Amino acid sequence: MPPTPPPCPIILIISGPAGSGKTTLCDRLLADYPERIRRVVTTTTRAPRPGEEEGVDYHFLDTDTFEKRIAEGAFIEWARVHGRYYGSQKEHLRRQLDSGRDLLLNIDIQGARSFQTEAARNPALPESLHTVFIKPRSLGQIRERLQKRGEPAGEIKRRLRTAATEMEQAGAFQHVIVSGSREEDYAALKDLYQTLKKESTR
Repeated sequence: MPPTPPPCPIILIISGPAGSGKTTLCDRLLADYPERIRRVVTTTTRAPRPGEEEGVDYHFLDTDTFEKRIAEGAFIEWARVHGRYYGSQKEHLRRQLDSGRDLLLNIDIQGARSFQTEAARNPALPESLHTVFIKPRSLGQIRERLQKRGEPAGEIKRRLRTAATEMEQAGAFQHVIVSGSREEDYAALKDLYQTLKKESTR
């Protein structure tokens, strides 16, 4: 009897408006499955926040270097959001796929759609790419969460305008989690991951 082939690595993309809680959800999933899931570290031109580390939280580049790497085709996806660049470098993704672990990306909606386009034409990516949209119940829920984070009023107003447009794009994602409490959201994401993992081994 031929040996059973190893399961195909899952690439799980988590997106949602600012204040949807996607970063917290990703952190919890990584903490629960440290041997199975690896986070793809995004590259950005924004300044590091207190406590963030290069190569752990983000790869930090200045704008000129980022734009040079765009011209070189170094990114599998990239976007300019709120005046800053964000992207996933092909070389970083390739190295992590070689580990055989599942990969988790926390990226904006533009980036997720670019990733889907690239995956459709790039045979080097696994078939088990799954996009998940964390959808807040209302703009009021987003406003409340951003206020608790201490965001300035002007920034909240701008992010709410963006969120209103982003929430209309939920249908472009394979899976949608309608946000409730933090525990409910995480239970839904964890259940989804476990289901996808089982399917990848069949």
